[in-house]
Amino acid sequence: MVTESMALGIVLERREIDHPWESHSWNAVAVIPGAAEGDEWRVLAEEPGLVRYHAGTLTLEIHHKETEGYRLNLTTELPKVYIVLRYDDGNEAGIVPFLATVCPYEAQNYLDGDEDLVEAAPMPDVVAAWLTDFVAKHHVDEPFYKRKRKPHDPRKGPPERPRRRSEEG
Repeated sequence: MVTESMALGIVLERREIDHPWESHSWNAVAVIPGAAEGDEWRVLAEEPGLVRYHAGTLTLEIHHKETEGYRLNLTTELPKVYIVLRYDDGNEAGIVPFLATVCPYEAQNYLDGDEDLVEAAPMPDVVAAWLTDFVAKHHVDEPFYKRKRKPHDPRKGPPERPRRRSEEG
């Protein structure tokens, strides 16, 4: 299995909002390639109603079997690094960075559940160049095979259809 990895510092923004059930929102606004570990929850910038934190460092792993998703991400107008955030009552902020990915399909899998928050941050040029090089080295186009139907044989009668649950006794 061919994989490569890069450390990414995660920059989260806590913004005050006017909402009846929430006092603030969290957004991933940037990633810092090559960030050191151990600088969790350090304030980077403060403005009225807004605080930006270096919330921790995650390892971005890329795999040779996911190059199709990487290619799709790289062809968009602004490629993204997707940050999966997990709600954590044990953390003072109430949320922690859980995963960094550059595969939109993997990000979609986390969006399908309702337990995580997925944010997209702009992909830095260094990460885009690294990812482009990886895709160029390891991408293999998968051939498309059209499924062939078996011709209908009238001597065998009508084709069987799946039974519905209401029909089962």
